[in-house]
Amino acid sequence: METTKILIGYTIYLPVALALTFIVSRTLFKNGKIFMLDIFKGREEIANATNKLFETGFYLLNLGYALMILKLSLRNDSYQSLVEALSHKIGGFSIYLGIMLFLNLYFFFRGKRKARQSRTEEHIVYRP
Repeated sequence: METTKILIGYTIYLPVALALTFIVSRTLFKNGKIFMLDIFKGREEIANATNKLFETGFYLLNLGYALMILKLSLRNDSYQSLVEALSHKIGGFSIYLGIMLFLNLYFFFRGKRKARQSRTEEHIVYRP
């Protein structure tokens, strides 16, 4: 009976983890394109390529982590134990995704700041 509940848990956890990863990724990288265009001074081709590479890395890291933590252990053979284990697993993965989201935002803002700083330095006229 415990094996059946663990399989039910996997059947719930995997689609939820995949959906969360997909939703966060789509939101982040759809809006991140604006930052990339600013960082790369409107050069759309390189901004899109870089954004796509970041998105691919985001998927690989997060889906890899979701699969790595897949193991589900139940304390006893009850549905309460299954729900508690799933909430712990999905909650932990959601926190991890949130941290990854903020880390990516940090890199976007850092890139934007560096691009702005670079443009400012280009406009400074040096006189001996």
